Amino acid sequence: MIARLEGKLVVIDGETALVQVGQVGYEVMLPGCCIVALADKIGAEIALCTMEYYEGTPAGGNLIPRMVGFLNASDRAFFGRYTTVKGMGIKKALRSLSVPIPTIAAAIENGDDKTLLALPGIGKRMAQQMIAELKGKLEAFAVGAAPDRPAGEEFRPFQIEALEILIAWGEKRAEAMELIDMACGRHPEVSSAEALVPLVYRLKQGAEV
Repeated sequence: MIARLEGKLVVIDGETALVQVGQVGYEVMLPGCCIVALADKIGAEIALCTMEYYEGTPAGGNLIPRMVGFLNASDRAFFGRYTTVKGMGIKKALRSLSVPIPTIAAAIENGDDKTLLALPGIGKRMAQQMIAELKGKLEAFAVGAAPDRPAGEEFRPFQIEALEILIAWGEKRAEAMELIDMACGRHPEVSSAEALVPLVYRLKQGAEV
């Protein structure tokens, strides 16, 4: 499976982009928020975290391979959970992600169906289904939308990954965010969740770091 794609963004056509990698051009389906972010990158080198799936049914004998692209690994991980909602197919999910993913994750966590109803293709029943199935599972993805976090200081993908791990291990979100900030402030060279999580626990235990 192709998990990452780096190349020149040739064109964005509707809901897909053409990325040139060497002599090969890849057609990549994109969520709406990603299309907006890449609109001024035509002709530039970009990197996408990707996933693949097959469209169609095996019985029909016409399975078509498709590739979906995201700006970072966190967005891809969110999409994996988002599409577990009953009735949320790949294409429907991509069309609905018209605003930043942290905003959608926060709306689900807060039970904010008004924000969800404003998303393309999301009706009242689907909004309620999303909240019922995902609420309590998306805290780490909602970090960028935290109202008490200063603008321009959103977590980077590896920090979000570390936050998700800490929450899964029983840490409170607010405390984990504060510890991540402190650890990264003392160790600016850290660039992976694997390195960051142990530093957070050393801070919490009062060890010198």
